[in-house]
Amino acid sequence: MNRIWKYLLIMTGIILLDQFTKGIVQSNLDLRESIPVIPGLFSFTHLRNTGVAFGMGSGSSELFRVLFFIILPIFVCFWIAYLCFKIRNGSLTLGLAYTLILGGAIGNLIDRISLGYVVDFLLFYWKGYHFPAFNVADSAITIAAGLLIIDFIRDAKSKAEEAKEVDIKNQDKSK
Repeated sequence: MNRIWKYLLIMTGIILLDQFTKGIVQSNLDLRESIPVIPGLFSFTHLRNTGVAFGMGSGSSELFRVLFFIILPIFVCFWIAYLCFKIRNGSLTLGLAYTLILGGAIGNLIDRISLGYVVDFLLFYWKGYHFPAFNVADSAITIAAGLLIIDFIRDAKSKAEEAKEVDIKNQDKSK
């Protein structure tokens, strides 16, 4: 199977899993209702995020939110889709990262466009400290960030090794 089809399959899976889990939460939990899964550490909690990551921008004007939380992300999604297609036969790590970002972004965009907010439900906490709630789409984007870091480090090491080899060859030639 062509790699681009695999990327499309992964992206579609993320979107479907994200929307399915959000639907289960909305159907079974009232807003702010929480079900402890691991008491003192993790709960399913139905929350609404009108902002972006960690709720930033949730108090912004409607015009700002439409421009920066809907219109700009749509353009970014097209750009990432282009990048994914462009490197389809290149770095697998980079292609997978773009795919995860695209799937996560589309999953959250569906919420923003259809609901006006993003449904979050995975809540981790410890002794009164709460990590901001998130969802499957956010998880995919976070994993993608890790993959991008790995790809960057690998690329930097590869370039450093190539430069070292060139230096050794140049030193041998100068002798």
